[in-house]
Amino acid sequence: MEFNNINDNYFRKNPHLLFILGFVGVIFLGATMLNFPFASVDNNSVGFIDALFTATSAVCVTGLTVVTTATQWTIFGKIIILLLIQIGGLGLMTLSTFIFFFLGKKISLKTRLLIKEERNIDDLQGVVRLTKNVLIYTFTVELIGALVFSSVFCKEFGFATGIWYSVFHSVSSFCNAGFDIVGAKSFMPYVTNPIINICTTSLIILGGLGYIVIIDLIKARRFKKLSLHTKIVLIMTLILLVTGTVLFFAFEYGNDSTIGKLDFFGKLQASYFQSVTARTAGYYTVDIASIKDATSMMMIMFMFIGGSSGSTAGGIKVTTMSVVVLAIHSTIYGRRDIEIFQKRISNSVIMKAITIMGIAFAVVVIVSIILSIVETSDGFSYVDLLFESVSAFGTTGLSRDVTPFLNNLSKIIISVTMFIGRLGPFTIALAVASRQNIDKSNYTYPEGKIIIG
Repeated sequence: MEFNNINDNYFRKNPHLLFILGFVGVIFLGATMLNFPFASVDNNSVGFIDALFTATSAVCVTGLTVVTTATQWTIFGKIIILLLIQIGGLGLMTLSTFIFFFLGKKISLKTRLLIKEERNIDDLQGVVRLTKNVLIYTFTVELIGALVFSSVFCKEFGFATGIWYSVFHSVSSFCNAGFDIVGAKSFMPYVTNPIINICTTSLIILGGLGYIVIIDLIKARRFKKLSLHTKIVLIMTLILLVTGTVLFFAFEYGNDSTIGKLDFFGKLQASYFQSVTARTAGYYTVDIASIKDATSMMMIMFMFIGGSSGSTAGGIKVTTMSVVVLAIHSTIYGRRDIEIFQKRISNSVIMKAITIMGIAFAVVVIVSIILSIVETSDGFSYVDLLFESVSAFGTTGLSRDVTPFLNNLSKIIISVTMFIGRLGPFTIALAVASRQNIDKSNYTYPEGKIIIG
C-alpha cells in the first residue's frame, strides 16, 4: 500500500512521464506485430527497424514511410497500421476511456490526469464529458469522410475494396496521418479530382483545428462569443491556408514537373491541396521531390508551425506562433502587455511559447545536422535533409524522396524526431525534468542587467 501511495504521488506530480511511456508501449507493440512475417506480402519479416519506423510514423500520425504501404503490407499489416493511426489520432487515453465507457467502468483520477495531459487542457473539470464529445465527433466525421471517398473508390476498385480504401483514407486524413494504400505516389492520380481534393483537405482541416475549437464553434456559433484560443486558431489557419496556396501557385506555376502542365483550375486545386497538407498531413498530389527550393523552404516553415493545440496535428502549433509574433510586435512598439481581441496574454503563456519554439528550432537544426553527417546516400542536399527533419518533427509526412533511402541510424533518428514532435517538446522536457509546478519560493533575487541586441 505504501509503495502504491508513493507511485500515486509521483504520478500526480509528473503525469507526463506515464503518458510518454504509454505511447512508447503502443509503438513497440505495433512494431512487433508489423515485424511478423505474415504482416508482409512476401511472407518475410520487414526487419524490426523498418517495422519500428512504420509503427512510430503511424502512432505519431506522421506518414513518413520507408516501404510502400500499399504493396509491402498484407491486410493484417494494413489493419495494424490503421489501428495505430486511430490510436495516435484519438490519443491513447481517449481510446482507453472509450473502452471504459463500453465496459461500464468508472474513470479513475489517474485516467483523468492523463486525459488532461493528452488533450492539453488546464484543469480536470469536464474531461470525461470532453472525451465523450471527442469520440462522437471523431467517428461521425470519419464516417462521413468514408462515405464521400466511397463515391470515387467504389467505382474504381469495386465495392468491397472501395469501402476498405474509403475507411482507411478517411481515418488517415482526419488523424492527419497521410498514409495511403492506393499506390506509391499518394494521391497524385487524383490531382484534379475535386471530390478527393475537397474531402481530403476538409478532413485534414477538421482534424487539425482541434476538438476544443470545434466544440466551441458548435456552442458559440457567433465569432464574438468564441474563446480567444478559437479566434486565434481560426484566423491563423485561414491566413496560412491562403498564404500557402498563393505562394505554392506562384512558385510552381511554370514548373512542368509539378503543376506547370495543369490548367488554371488544376493549378489552383493542387496549390490549395499542398497548402493544407504541408502543415501536418503528408498527402500530396504533385511530386514533392520536384518542387523548387523556394517552395521547399516555404513548406518547411508551414510544417514547423503545424496545426492547432489539442488536435491531431503536429508542429509548434498556430497558437504558439501567434503568441511569439504578438510578443515581437509588442516589444517593437514598446507595449508592456500583449493584447489581442481586448484580452491580455499572461507572461507564463508567453514564456511557454518562446520555450516551445526555442526547443523545436533546436531539435530540427540538430537533427538535420546529424543526418547530414551520418547519411551516406548520394544526392541528398541539406535542404532535402532539413525538409525531412522538419517533416518528422511536424508529424507532416512529406518527403523529397529521402525516407526510403535512409540508413538504419537515420531511420532511428527520424523515428525519435517524430516521437518528440507528436508528444510535443515541452511535454517531453517536463517529463525529463521530473517537475511540473512552478517554483514556489517566497523570495526573488535582485534584478540583473543584460544588454540585448
